[in-house]
Amino acid sequence: MVTPRILTGFMELLPEDQILFDRMKDTIRSVYEQFGFLPLDTPTIELSDVLLAKAGGETEKQIYRFQKGDHDLALRFDLTVPLARYAAQHENDLVFPFKRYQISKVFRGERPQKGRFREFYQCDIDVIGIDSLPLYYDAEMPSVIYQVFKKLDFGPFTIRLNNRKVLNGFFSDLGLSDKIADVLRTIDKLDKIGEENVAKELATFGISEEEIEKIFQLIHIKGTTDEILQKVEALPVTNELFRQGVTELQEVVRFMRLLGMPDDSFEVDLTIARGLDYYTGTVYETRLDDYPQLGSVCSGGRYDNLTGFYTKTNMPGIGISIGLTRLFSQLKEAGIISAEQKTMAEVLVIPMSEDEMGAAVSAAAAFRENGVRTDVYSLSKGMKQKMKYASRLGVPYIVLIGEDEAAKGLVALKNMQTGE
Repeated sequence: MVTPRILTGFMELLPEDQILFDRMKDTIRSVYEQFGFLPLDTPTIELSDVLLAKAGGETEKQIYRFQKGDHDLALRFDLTVPLARYAAQHENDLVFPFKRYQISKVFRGERPQKGRFREFYQCDIDVIGIDSLPLYYDAEMPSVIYQVFKKLDFGPFTIRLNNRKVLNGFFSDLGLSDKIADVLRTIDKLDKIGEENVAKELATFGISEEEIEKIFQLIHIKGTTDEILQKVEALPVTNELFRQGVTELQEVVRFMRLLGMPDDSFEVDLTIARGLDYYTGTVYETRLDDYPQLGSVCSGGRYDNLTGFYTKTNMPGIGISIGLTRLFSQLKEAGIISAEQKTMAEVLVIPMSEDEMGAAVSAAAAFRENGVRTDVYSLSKGMKQKMKYASRLGVPYIVLIGEDEAAKGLVALKNMQTGE
């Protein structure tokens, strides 16, 4: 006999958890659609040479890749690369700017550990333009995040934003153009290893004490959003890219406020870099204020050319992603969410005996016709077992049909919470 089991790194839920998971997924989807994003579902399996056009390093090591007949195939490892392929392939059929959302599973053959899975849902939105993409969309993204987490209601949250042009321009102004990736990677460790160790690590790249001091001066700028923007703008940096980044940050904040985002829902954080070789403009990270240990629960940013490996058309874009499987598992473990609903039915119809089964089925049909989710208990058991089943299922109401009810075409309704 084979022991029933699944691979590690895969999530499988009991019905009550699946209901909760799907409710979160539906909430995210409804907000995405509210902002005009179109649904997309790309194939789970892609041709390897297409999917891995840009892959390399760790990403390529994590790909599930296999041969089937003459085809070299791979499971998608994110939703962005398939989007790039899709946009290039259907360039003449799509209306640009193209706004799409995709909520699907992706696969990575990495070592499973807490909060990391081999198969997991991502909830992505992206806006893709041709040749240019208005800065308005850089503000729409955090506005979408704001609405999502407001509706999910996990408590207070903060969307942190920055602009890669500010960082790249600042470091170029210091003469560190060839060390930007090293500097950003080190700054990203600030929360984990502390300022002193960050300074030591920066020194190993040949960065002088004076340059390190100036780096810290930038990332230590604090205050209200307007104070931070004013202090950054006042820095004696002449680099054109830096100046462009500051202007973009100011404009994005202006649009965010026009979109109805309160100032306590976001902050400018000059330490955020995100995807060192990928993002080129505005970048975002979202954290739950009361649960910093969860890390970023939603992130993303702007990229210059999404489709460079598939078409000569320049397609800049901006996007965000929520790792739903990871988020759900962490929220459950932290006790922030709990599953209570065990059934989709609002009503369970229970015939007192087999003689009332016909009346029970008709009653259920009438409930469903009126938009009430309804189930029928059809086993030949005693009332004690029937009530026990209803109680274990956690159904809000039961409908009892005995001989008298069936004869009169009536039902007895019981509220399982109050007993009424």
